[in-house]
Amino acid sequence: MSRELLDKVIKAYDIRGLVDEEITPDFSFALGIAFAKFIEREREPATVVVGEDMRPSSPDLATAFSDGITSQGLDVIRIGLSSTDQLYFASGNLNLPGAMFTASHNPAEYNGIKLCKSGARPIGQESGLLWIKDQIHIGMTEGFPIPNRTLGKERQQDLLHEYVDFLLGLFPKGTFNQDFLSRPIRIAIDAGNGMGGHTAPAVMSHINAVVDGIYFDLDGTFPNHEANPIDAKNLVDLQKLVKEKNSDIGLAFDGDADRCFLVDERGDLVSPSALTALIAERELKKAPGSSIIYNLICSRSVPEVIEENSGVALRSRVGHSYIKKMMAENDAVFGGEHSGHFYFKDFWNADSGMLAALHAIAALLSEQKPLSELMERFNRYSLSGEINTRVEDPKAAISQIKAEFSHGSENLVFDELDGLTVTSSEWSFNVRPSNTEPLLRLNVEARTTEEQLRIRDLVLQILQSR
Repeated sequence: MSRELLDKVIKAYDIRGLVDEEITPDFSFALGIAFAKFIEREREPATVVVGEDMRPSSPDLATAFSDGITSQGLDVIRIGLSSTDQLYFASGNLNLPGAMFTASHNPAEYNGIKLCKSGARPIGQESGLLWIKDQIHIGMTEGFPIPNRTLGKERQQDLLHEYVDFLLGLFPKGTFNQDFLSRPIRIAIDAGNGMGGHTAPAVMSHINAVVDGIYFDLDGTFPNHEANPIDAKNLVDLQKLVKEKNSDIGLAFDGDADRCFLVDERGDLVSPSALTALIAERELKKAPGSSIIYNLICSRSVPEVIEENSGVALRSRVGHSYIKKMMAENDAVFGGEHSGHFYFKDFWNADSGMLAALHAIAALLSEQKPLSELMERFNRYSLSGEINTRVEDPKAAISQIKAEFSHGSENLVFDELDGLTVTSSEWSFNVRPSNTEPLLRLNVEARTTEEQLRIRDLVLQILQSR
């Protein structure tokens, strides 16, 4: 495999590419060998836990990876069909390094791998992926030496029930057994034909709820819509279901179910920033004065709520490896992203869409009010949502945007922690290259909808003029 192709598929904090063209069993085997070498280099436990999603290619890729691991004398525990947060649970609970075969929200023609150290500790470019990439390149061009040692062993282990028990055990006993408005809570769920169809039934069976589910069949061809809830068009079916069933809350999971988006009882999307603020408030009640991480695209309402609840708000760039690193360094109790990723100290600093959903359900049951009313105090600004634009040269496009806004008369602050963030007293926006797709992502926030739309259109005009 060429260096150029490796650079393309090994991203900032995971691995993704087109099946058969970029992500192949041969590549997966080579990755297994390289990961085994990395584990030995890091003096990690000599057993790797491996999970896979429902994509047609995942079983063969996971098997090739496992063969690569065992060829180096290390053992493998296959946990079978799994959400990504279920794999993180396995890594944390068993204290083993792990690999999850998934392309998350990407279309059906993609697959990928998320790697972690024992205790679900992240592996990104700076913490191992660059070294692993070098080893893959050497091995696939020069060949891998066969170690003089006994082959490792592979075994199967189902951890779904242990995962469910652990999540529910993070809440006080009886949290999910009370009536909501003198009746069971009604929950609508769109699993998107992804791994939420595997984990949601197991979790929801323990809640006093009526569950209306759609697209629970595990089908990695995504016959109904892409399993990407950050795109509004993929929420339409859930919004319709919520209104048809008079649901109290709607849950939408992405392909590997590590992300969750909420829809309120009116069928309106709940901003992940608002959910971040809600969970931050709940966590600070348990651990007053703690640090909480939020990424730079989250609404400014998030640090406001954290500080109002006597917490320490820490700003991060986008991406799970960066946030998990900051959480560990600052002993943070929680972290949230605009993209629907939510990270918990009680969950080895890993992200879990299901745990975030349980927090929202627990808040509904505790406060006994509609979700829209519950979230009002967290919706303080107008948000554009994420707008994706394909551009030939993302760096040049960002430079042009910076130049255009530098010429204005407003007192602006420019920040390049991740892409470009431009902030005034009334509005802000961030534009950044995607870490997973060939896109430029724009997010705009302002005190009023009118101002948000004005800034959005200005930035898009610059992008479209290129």
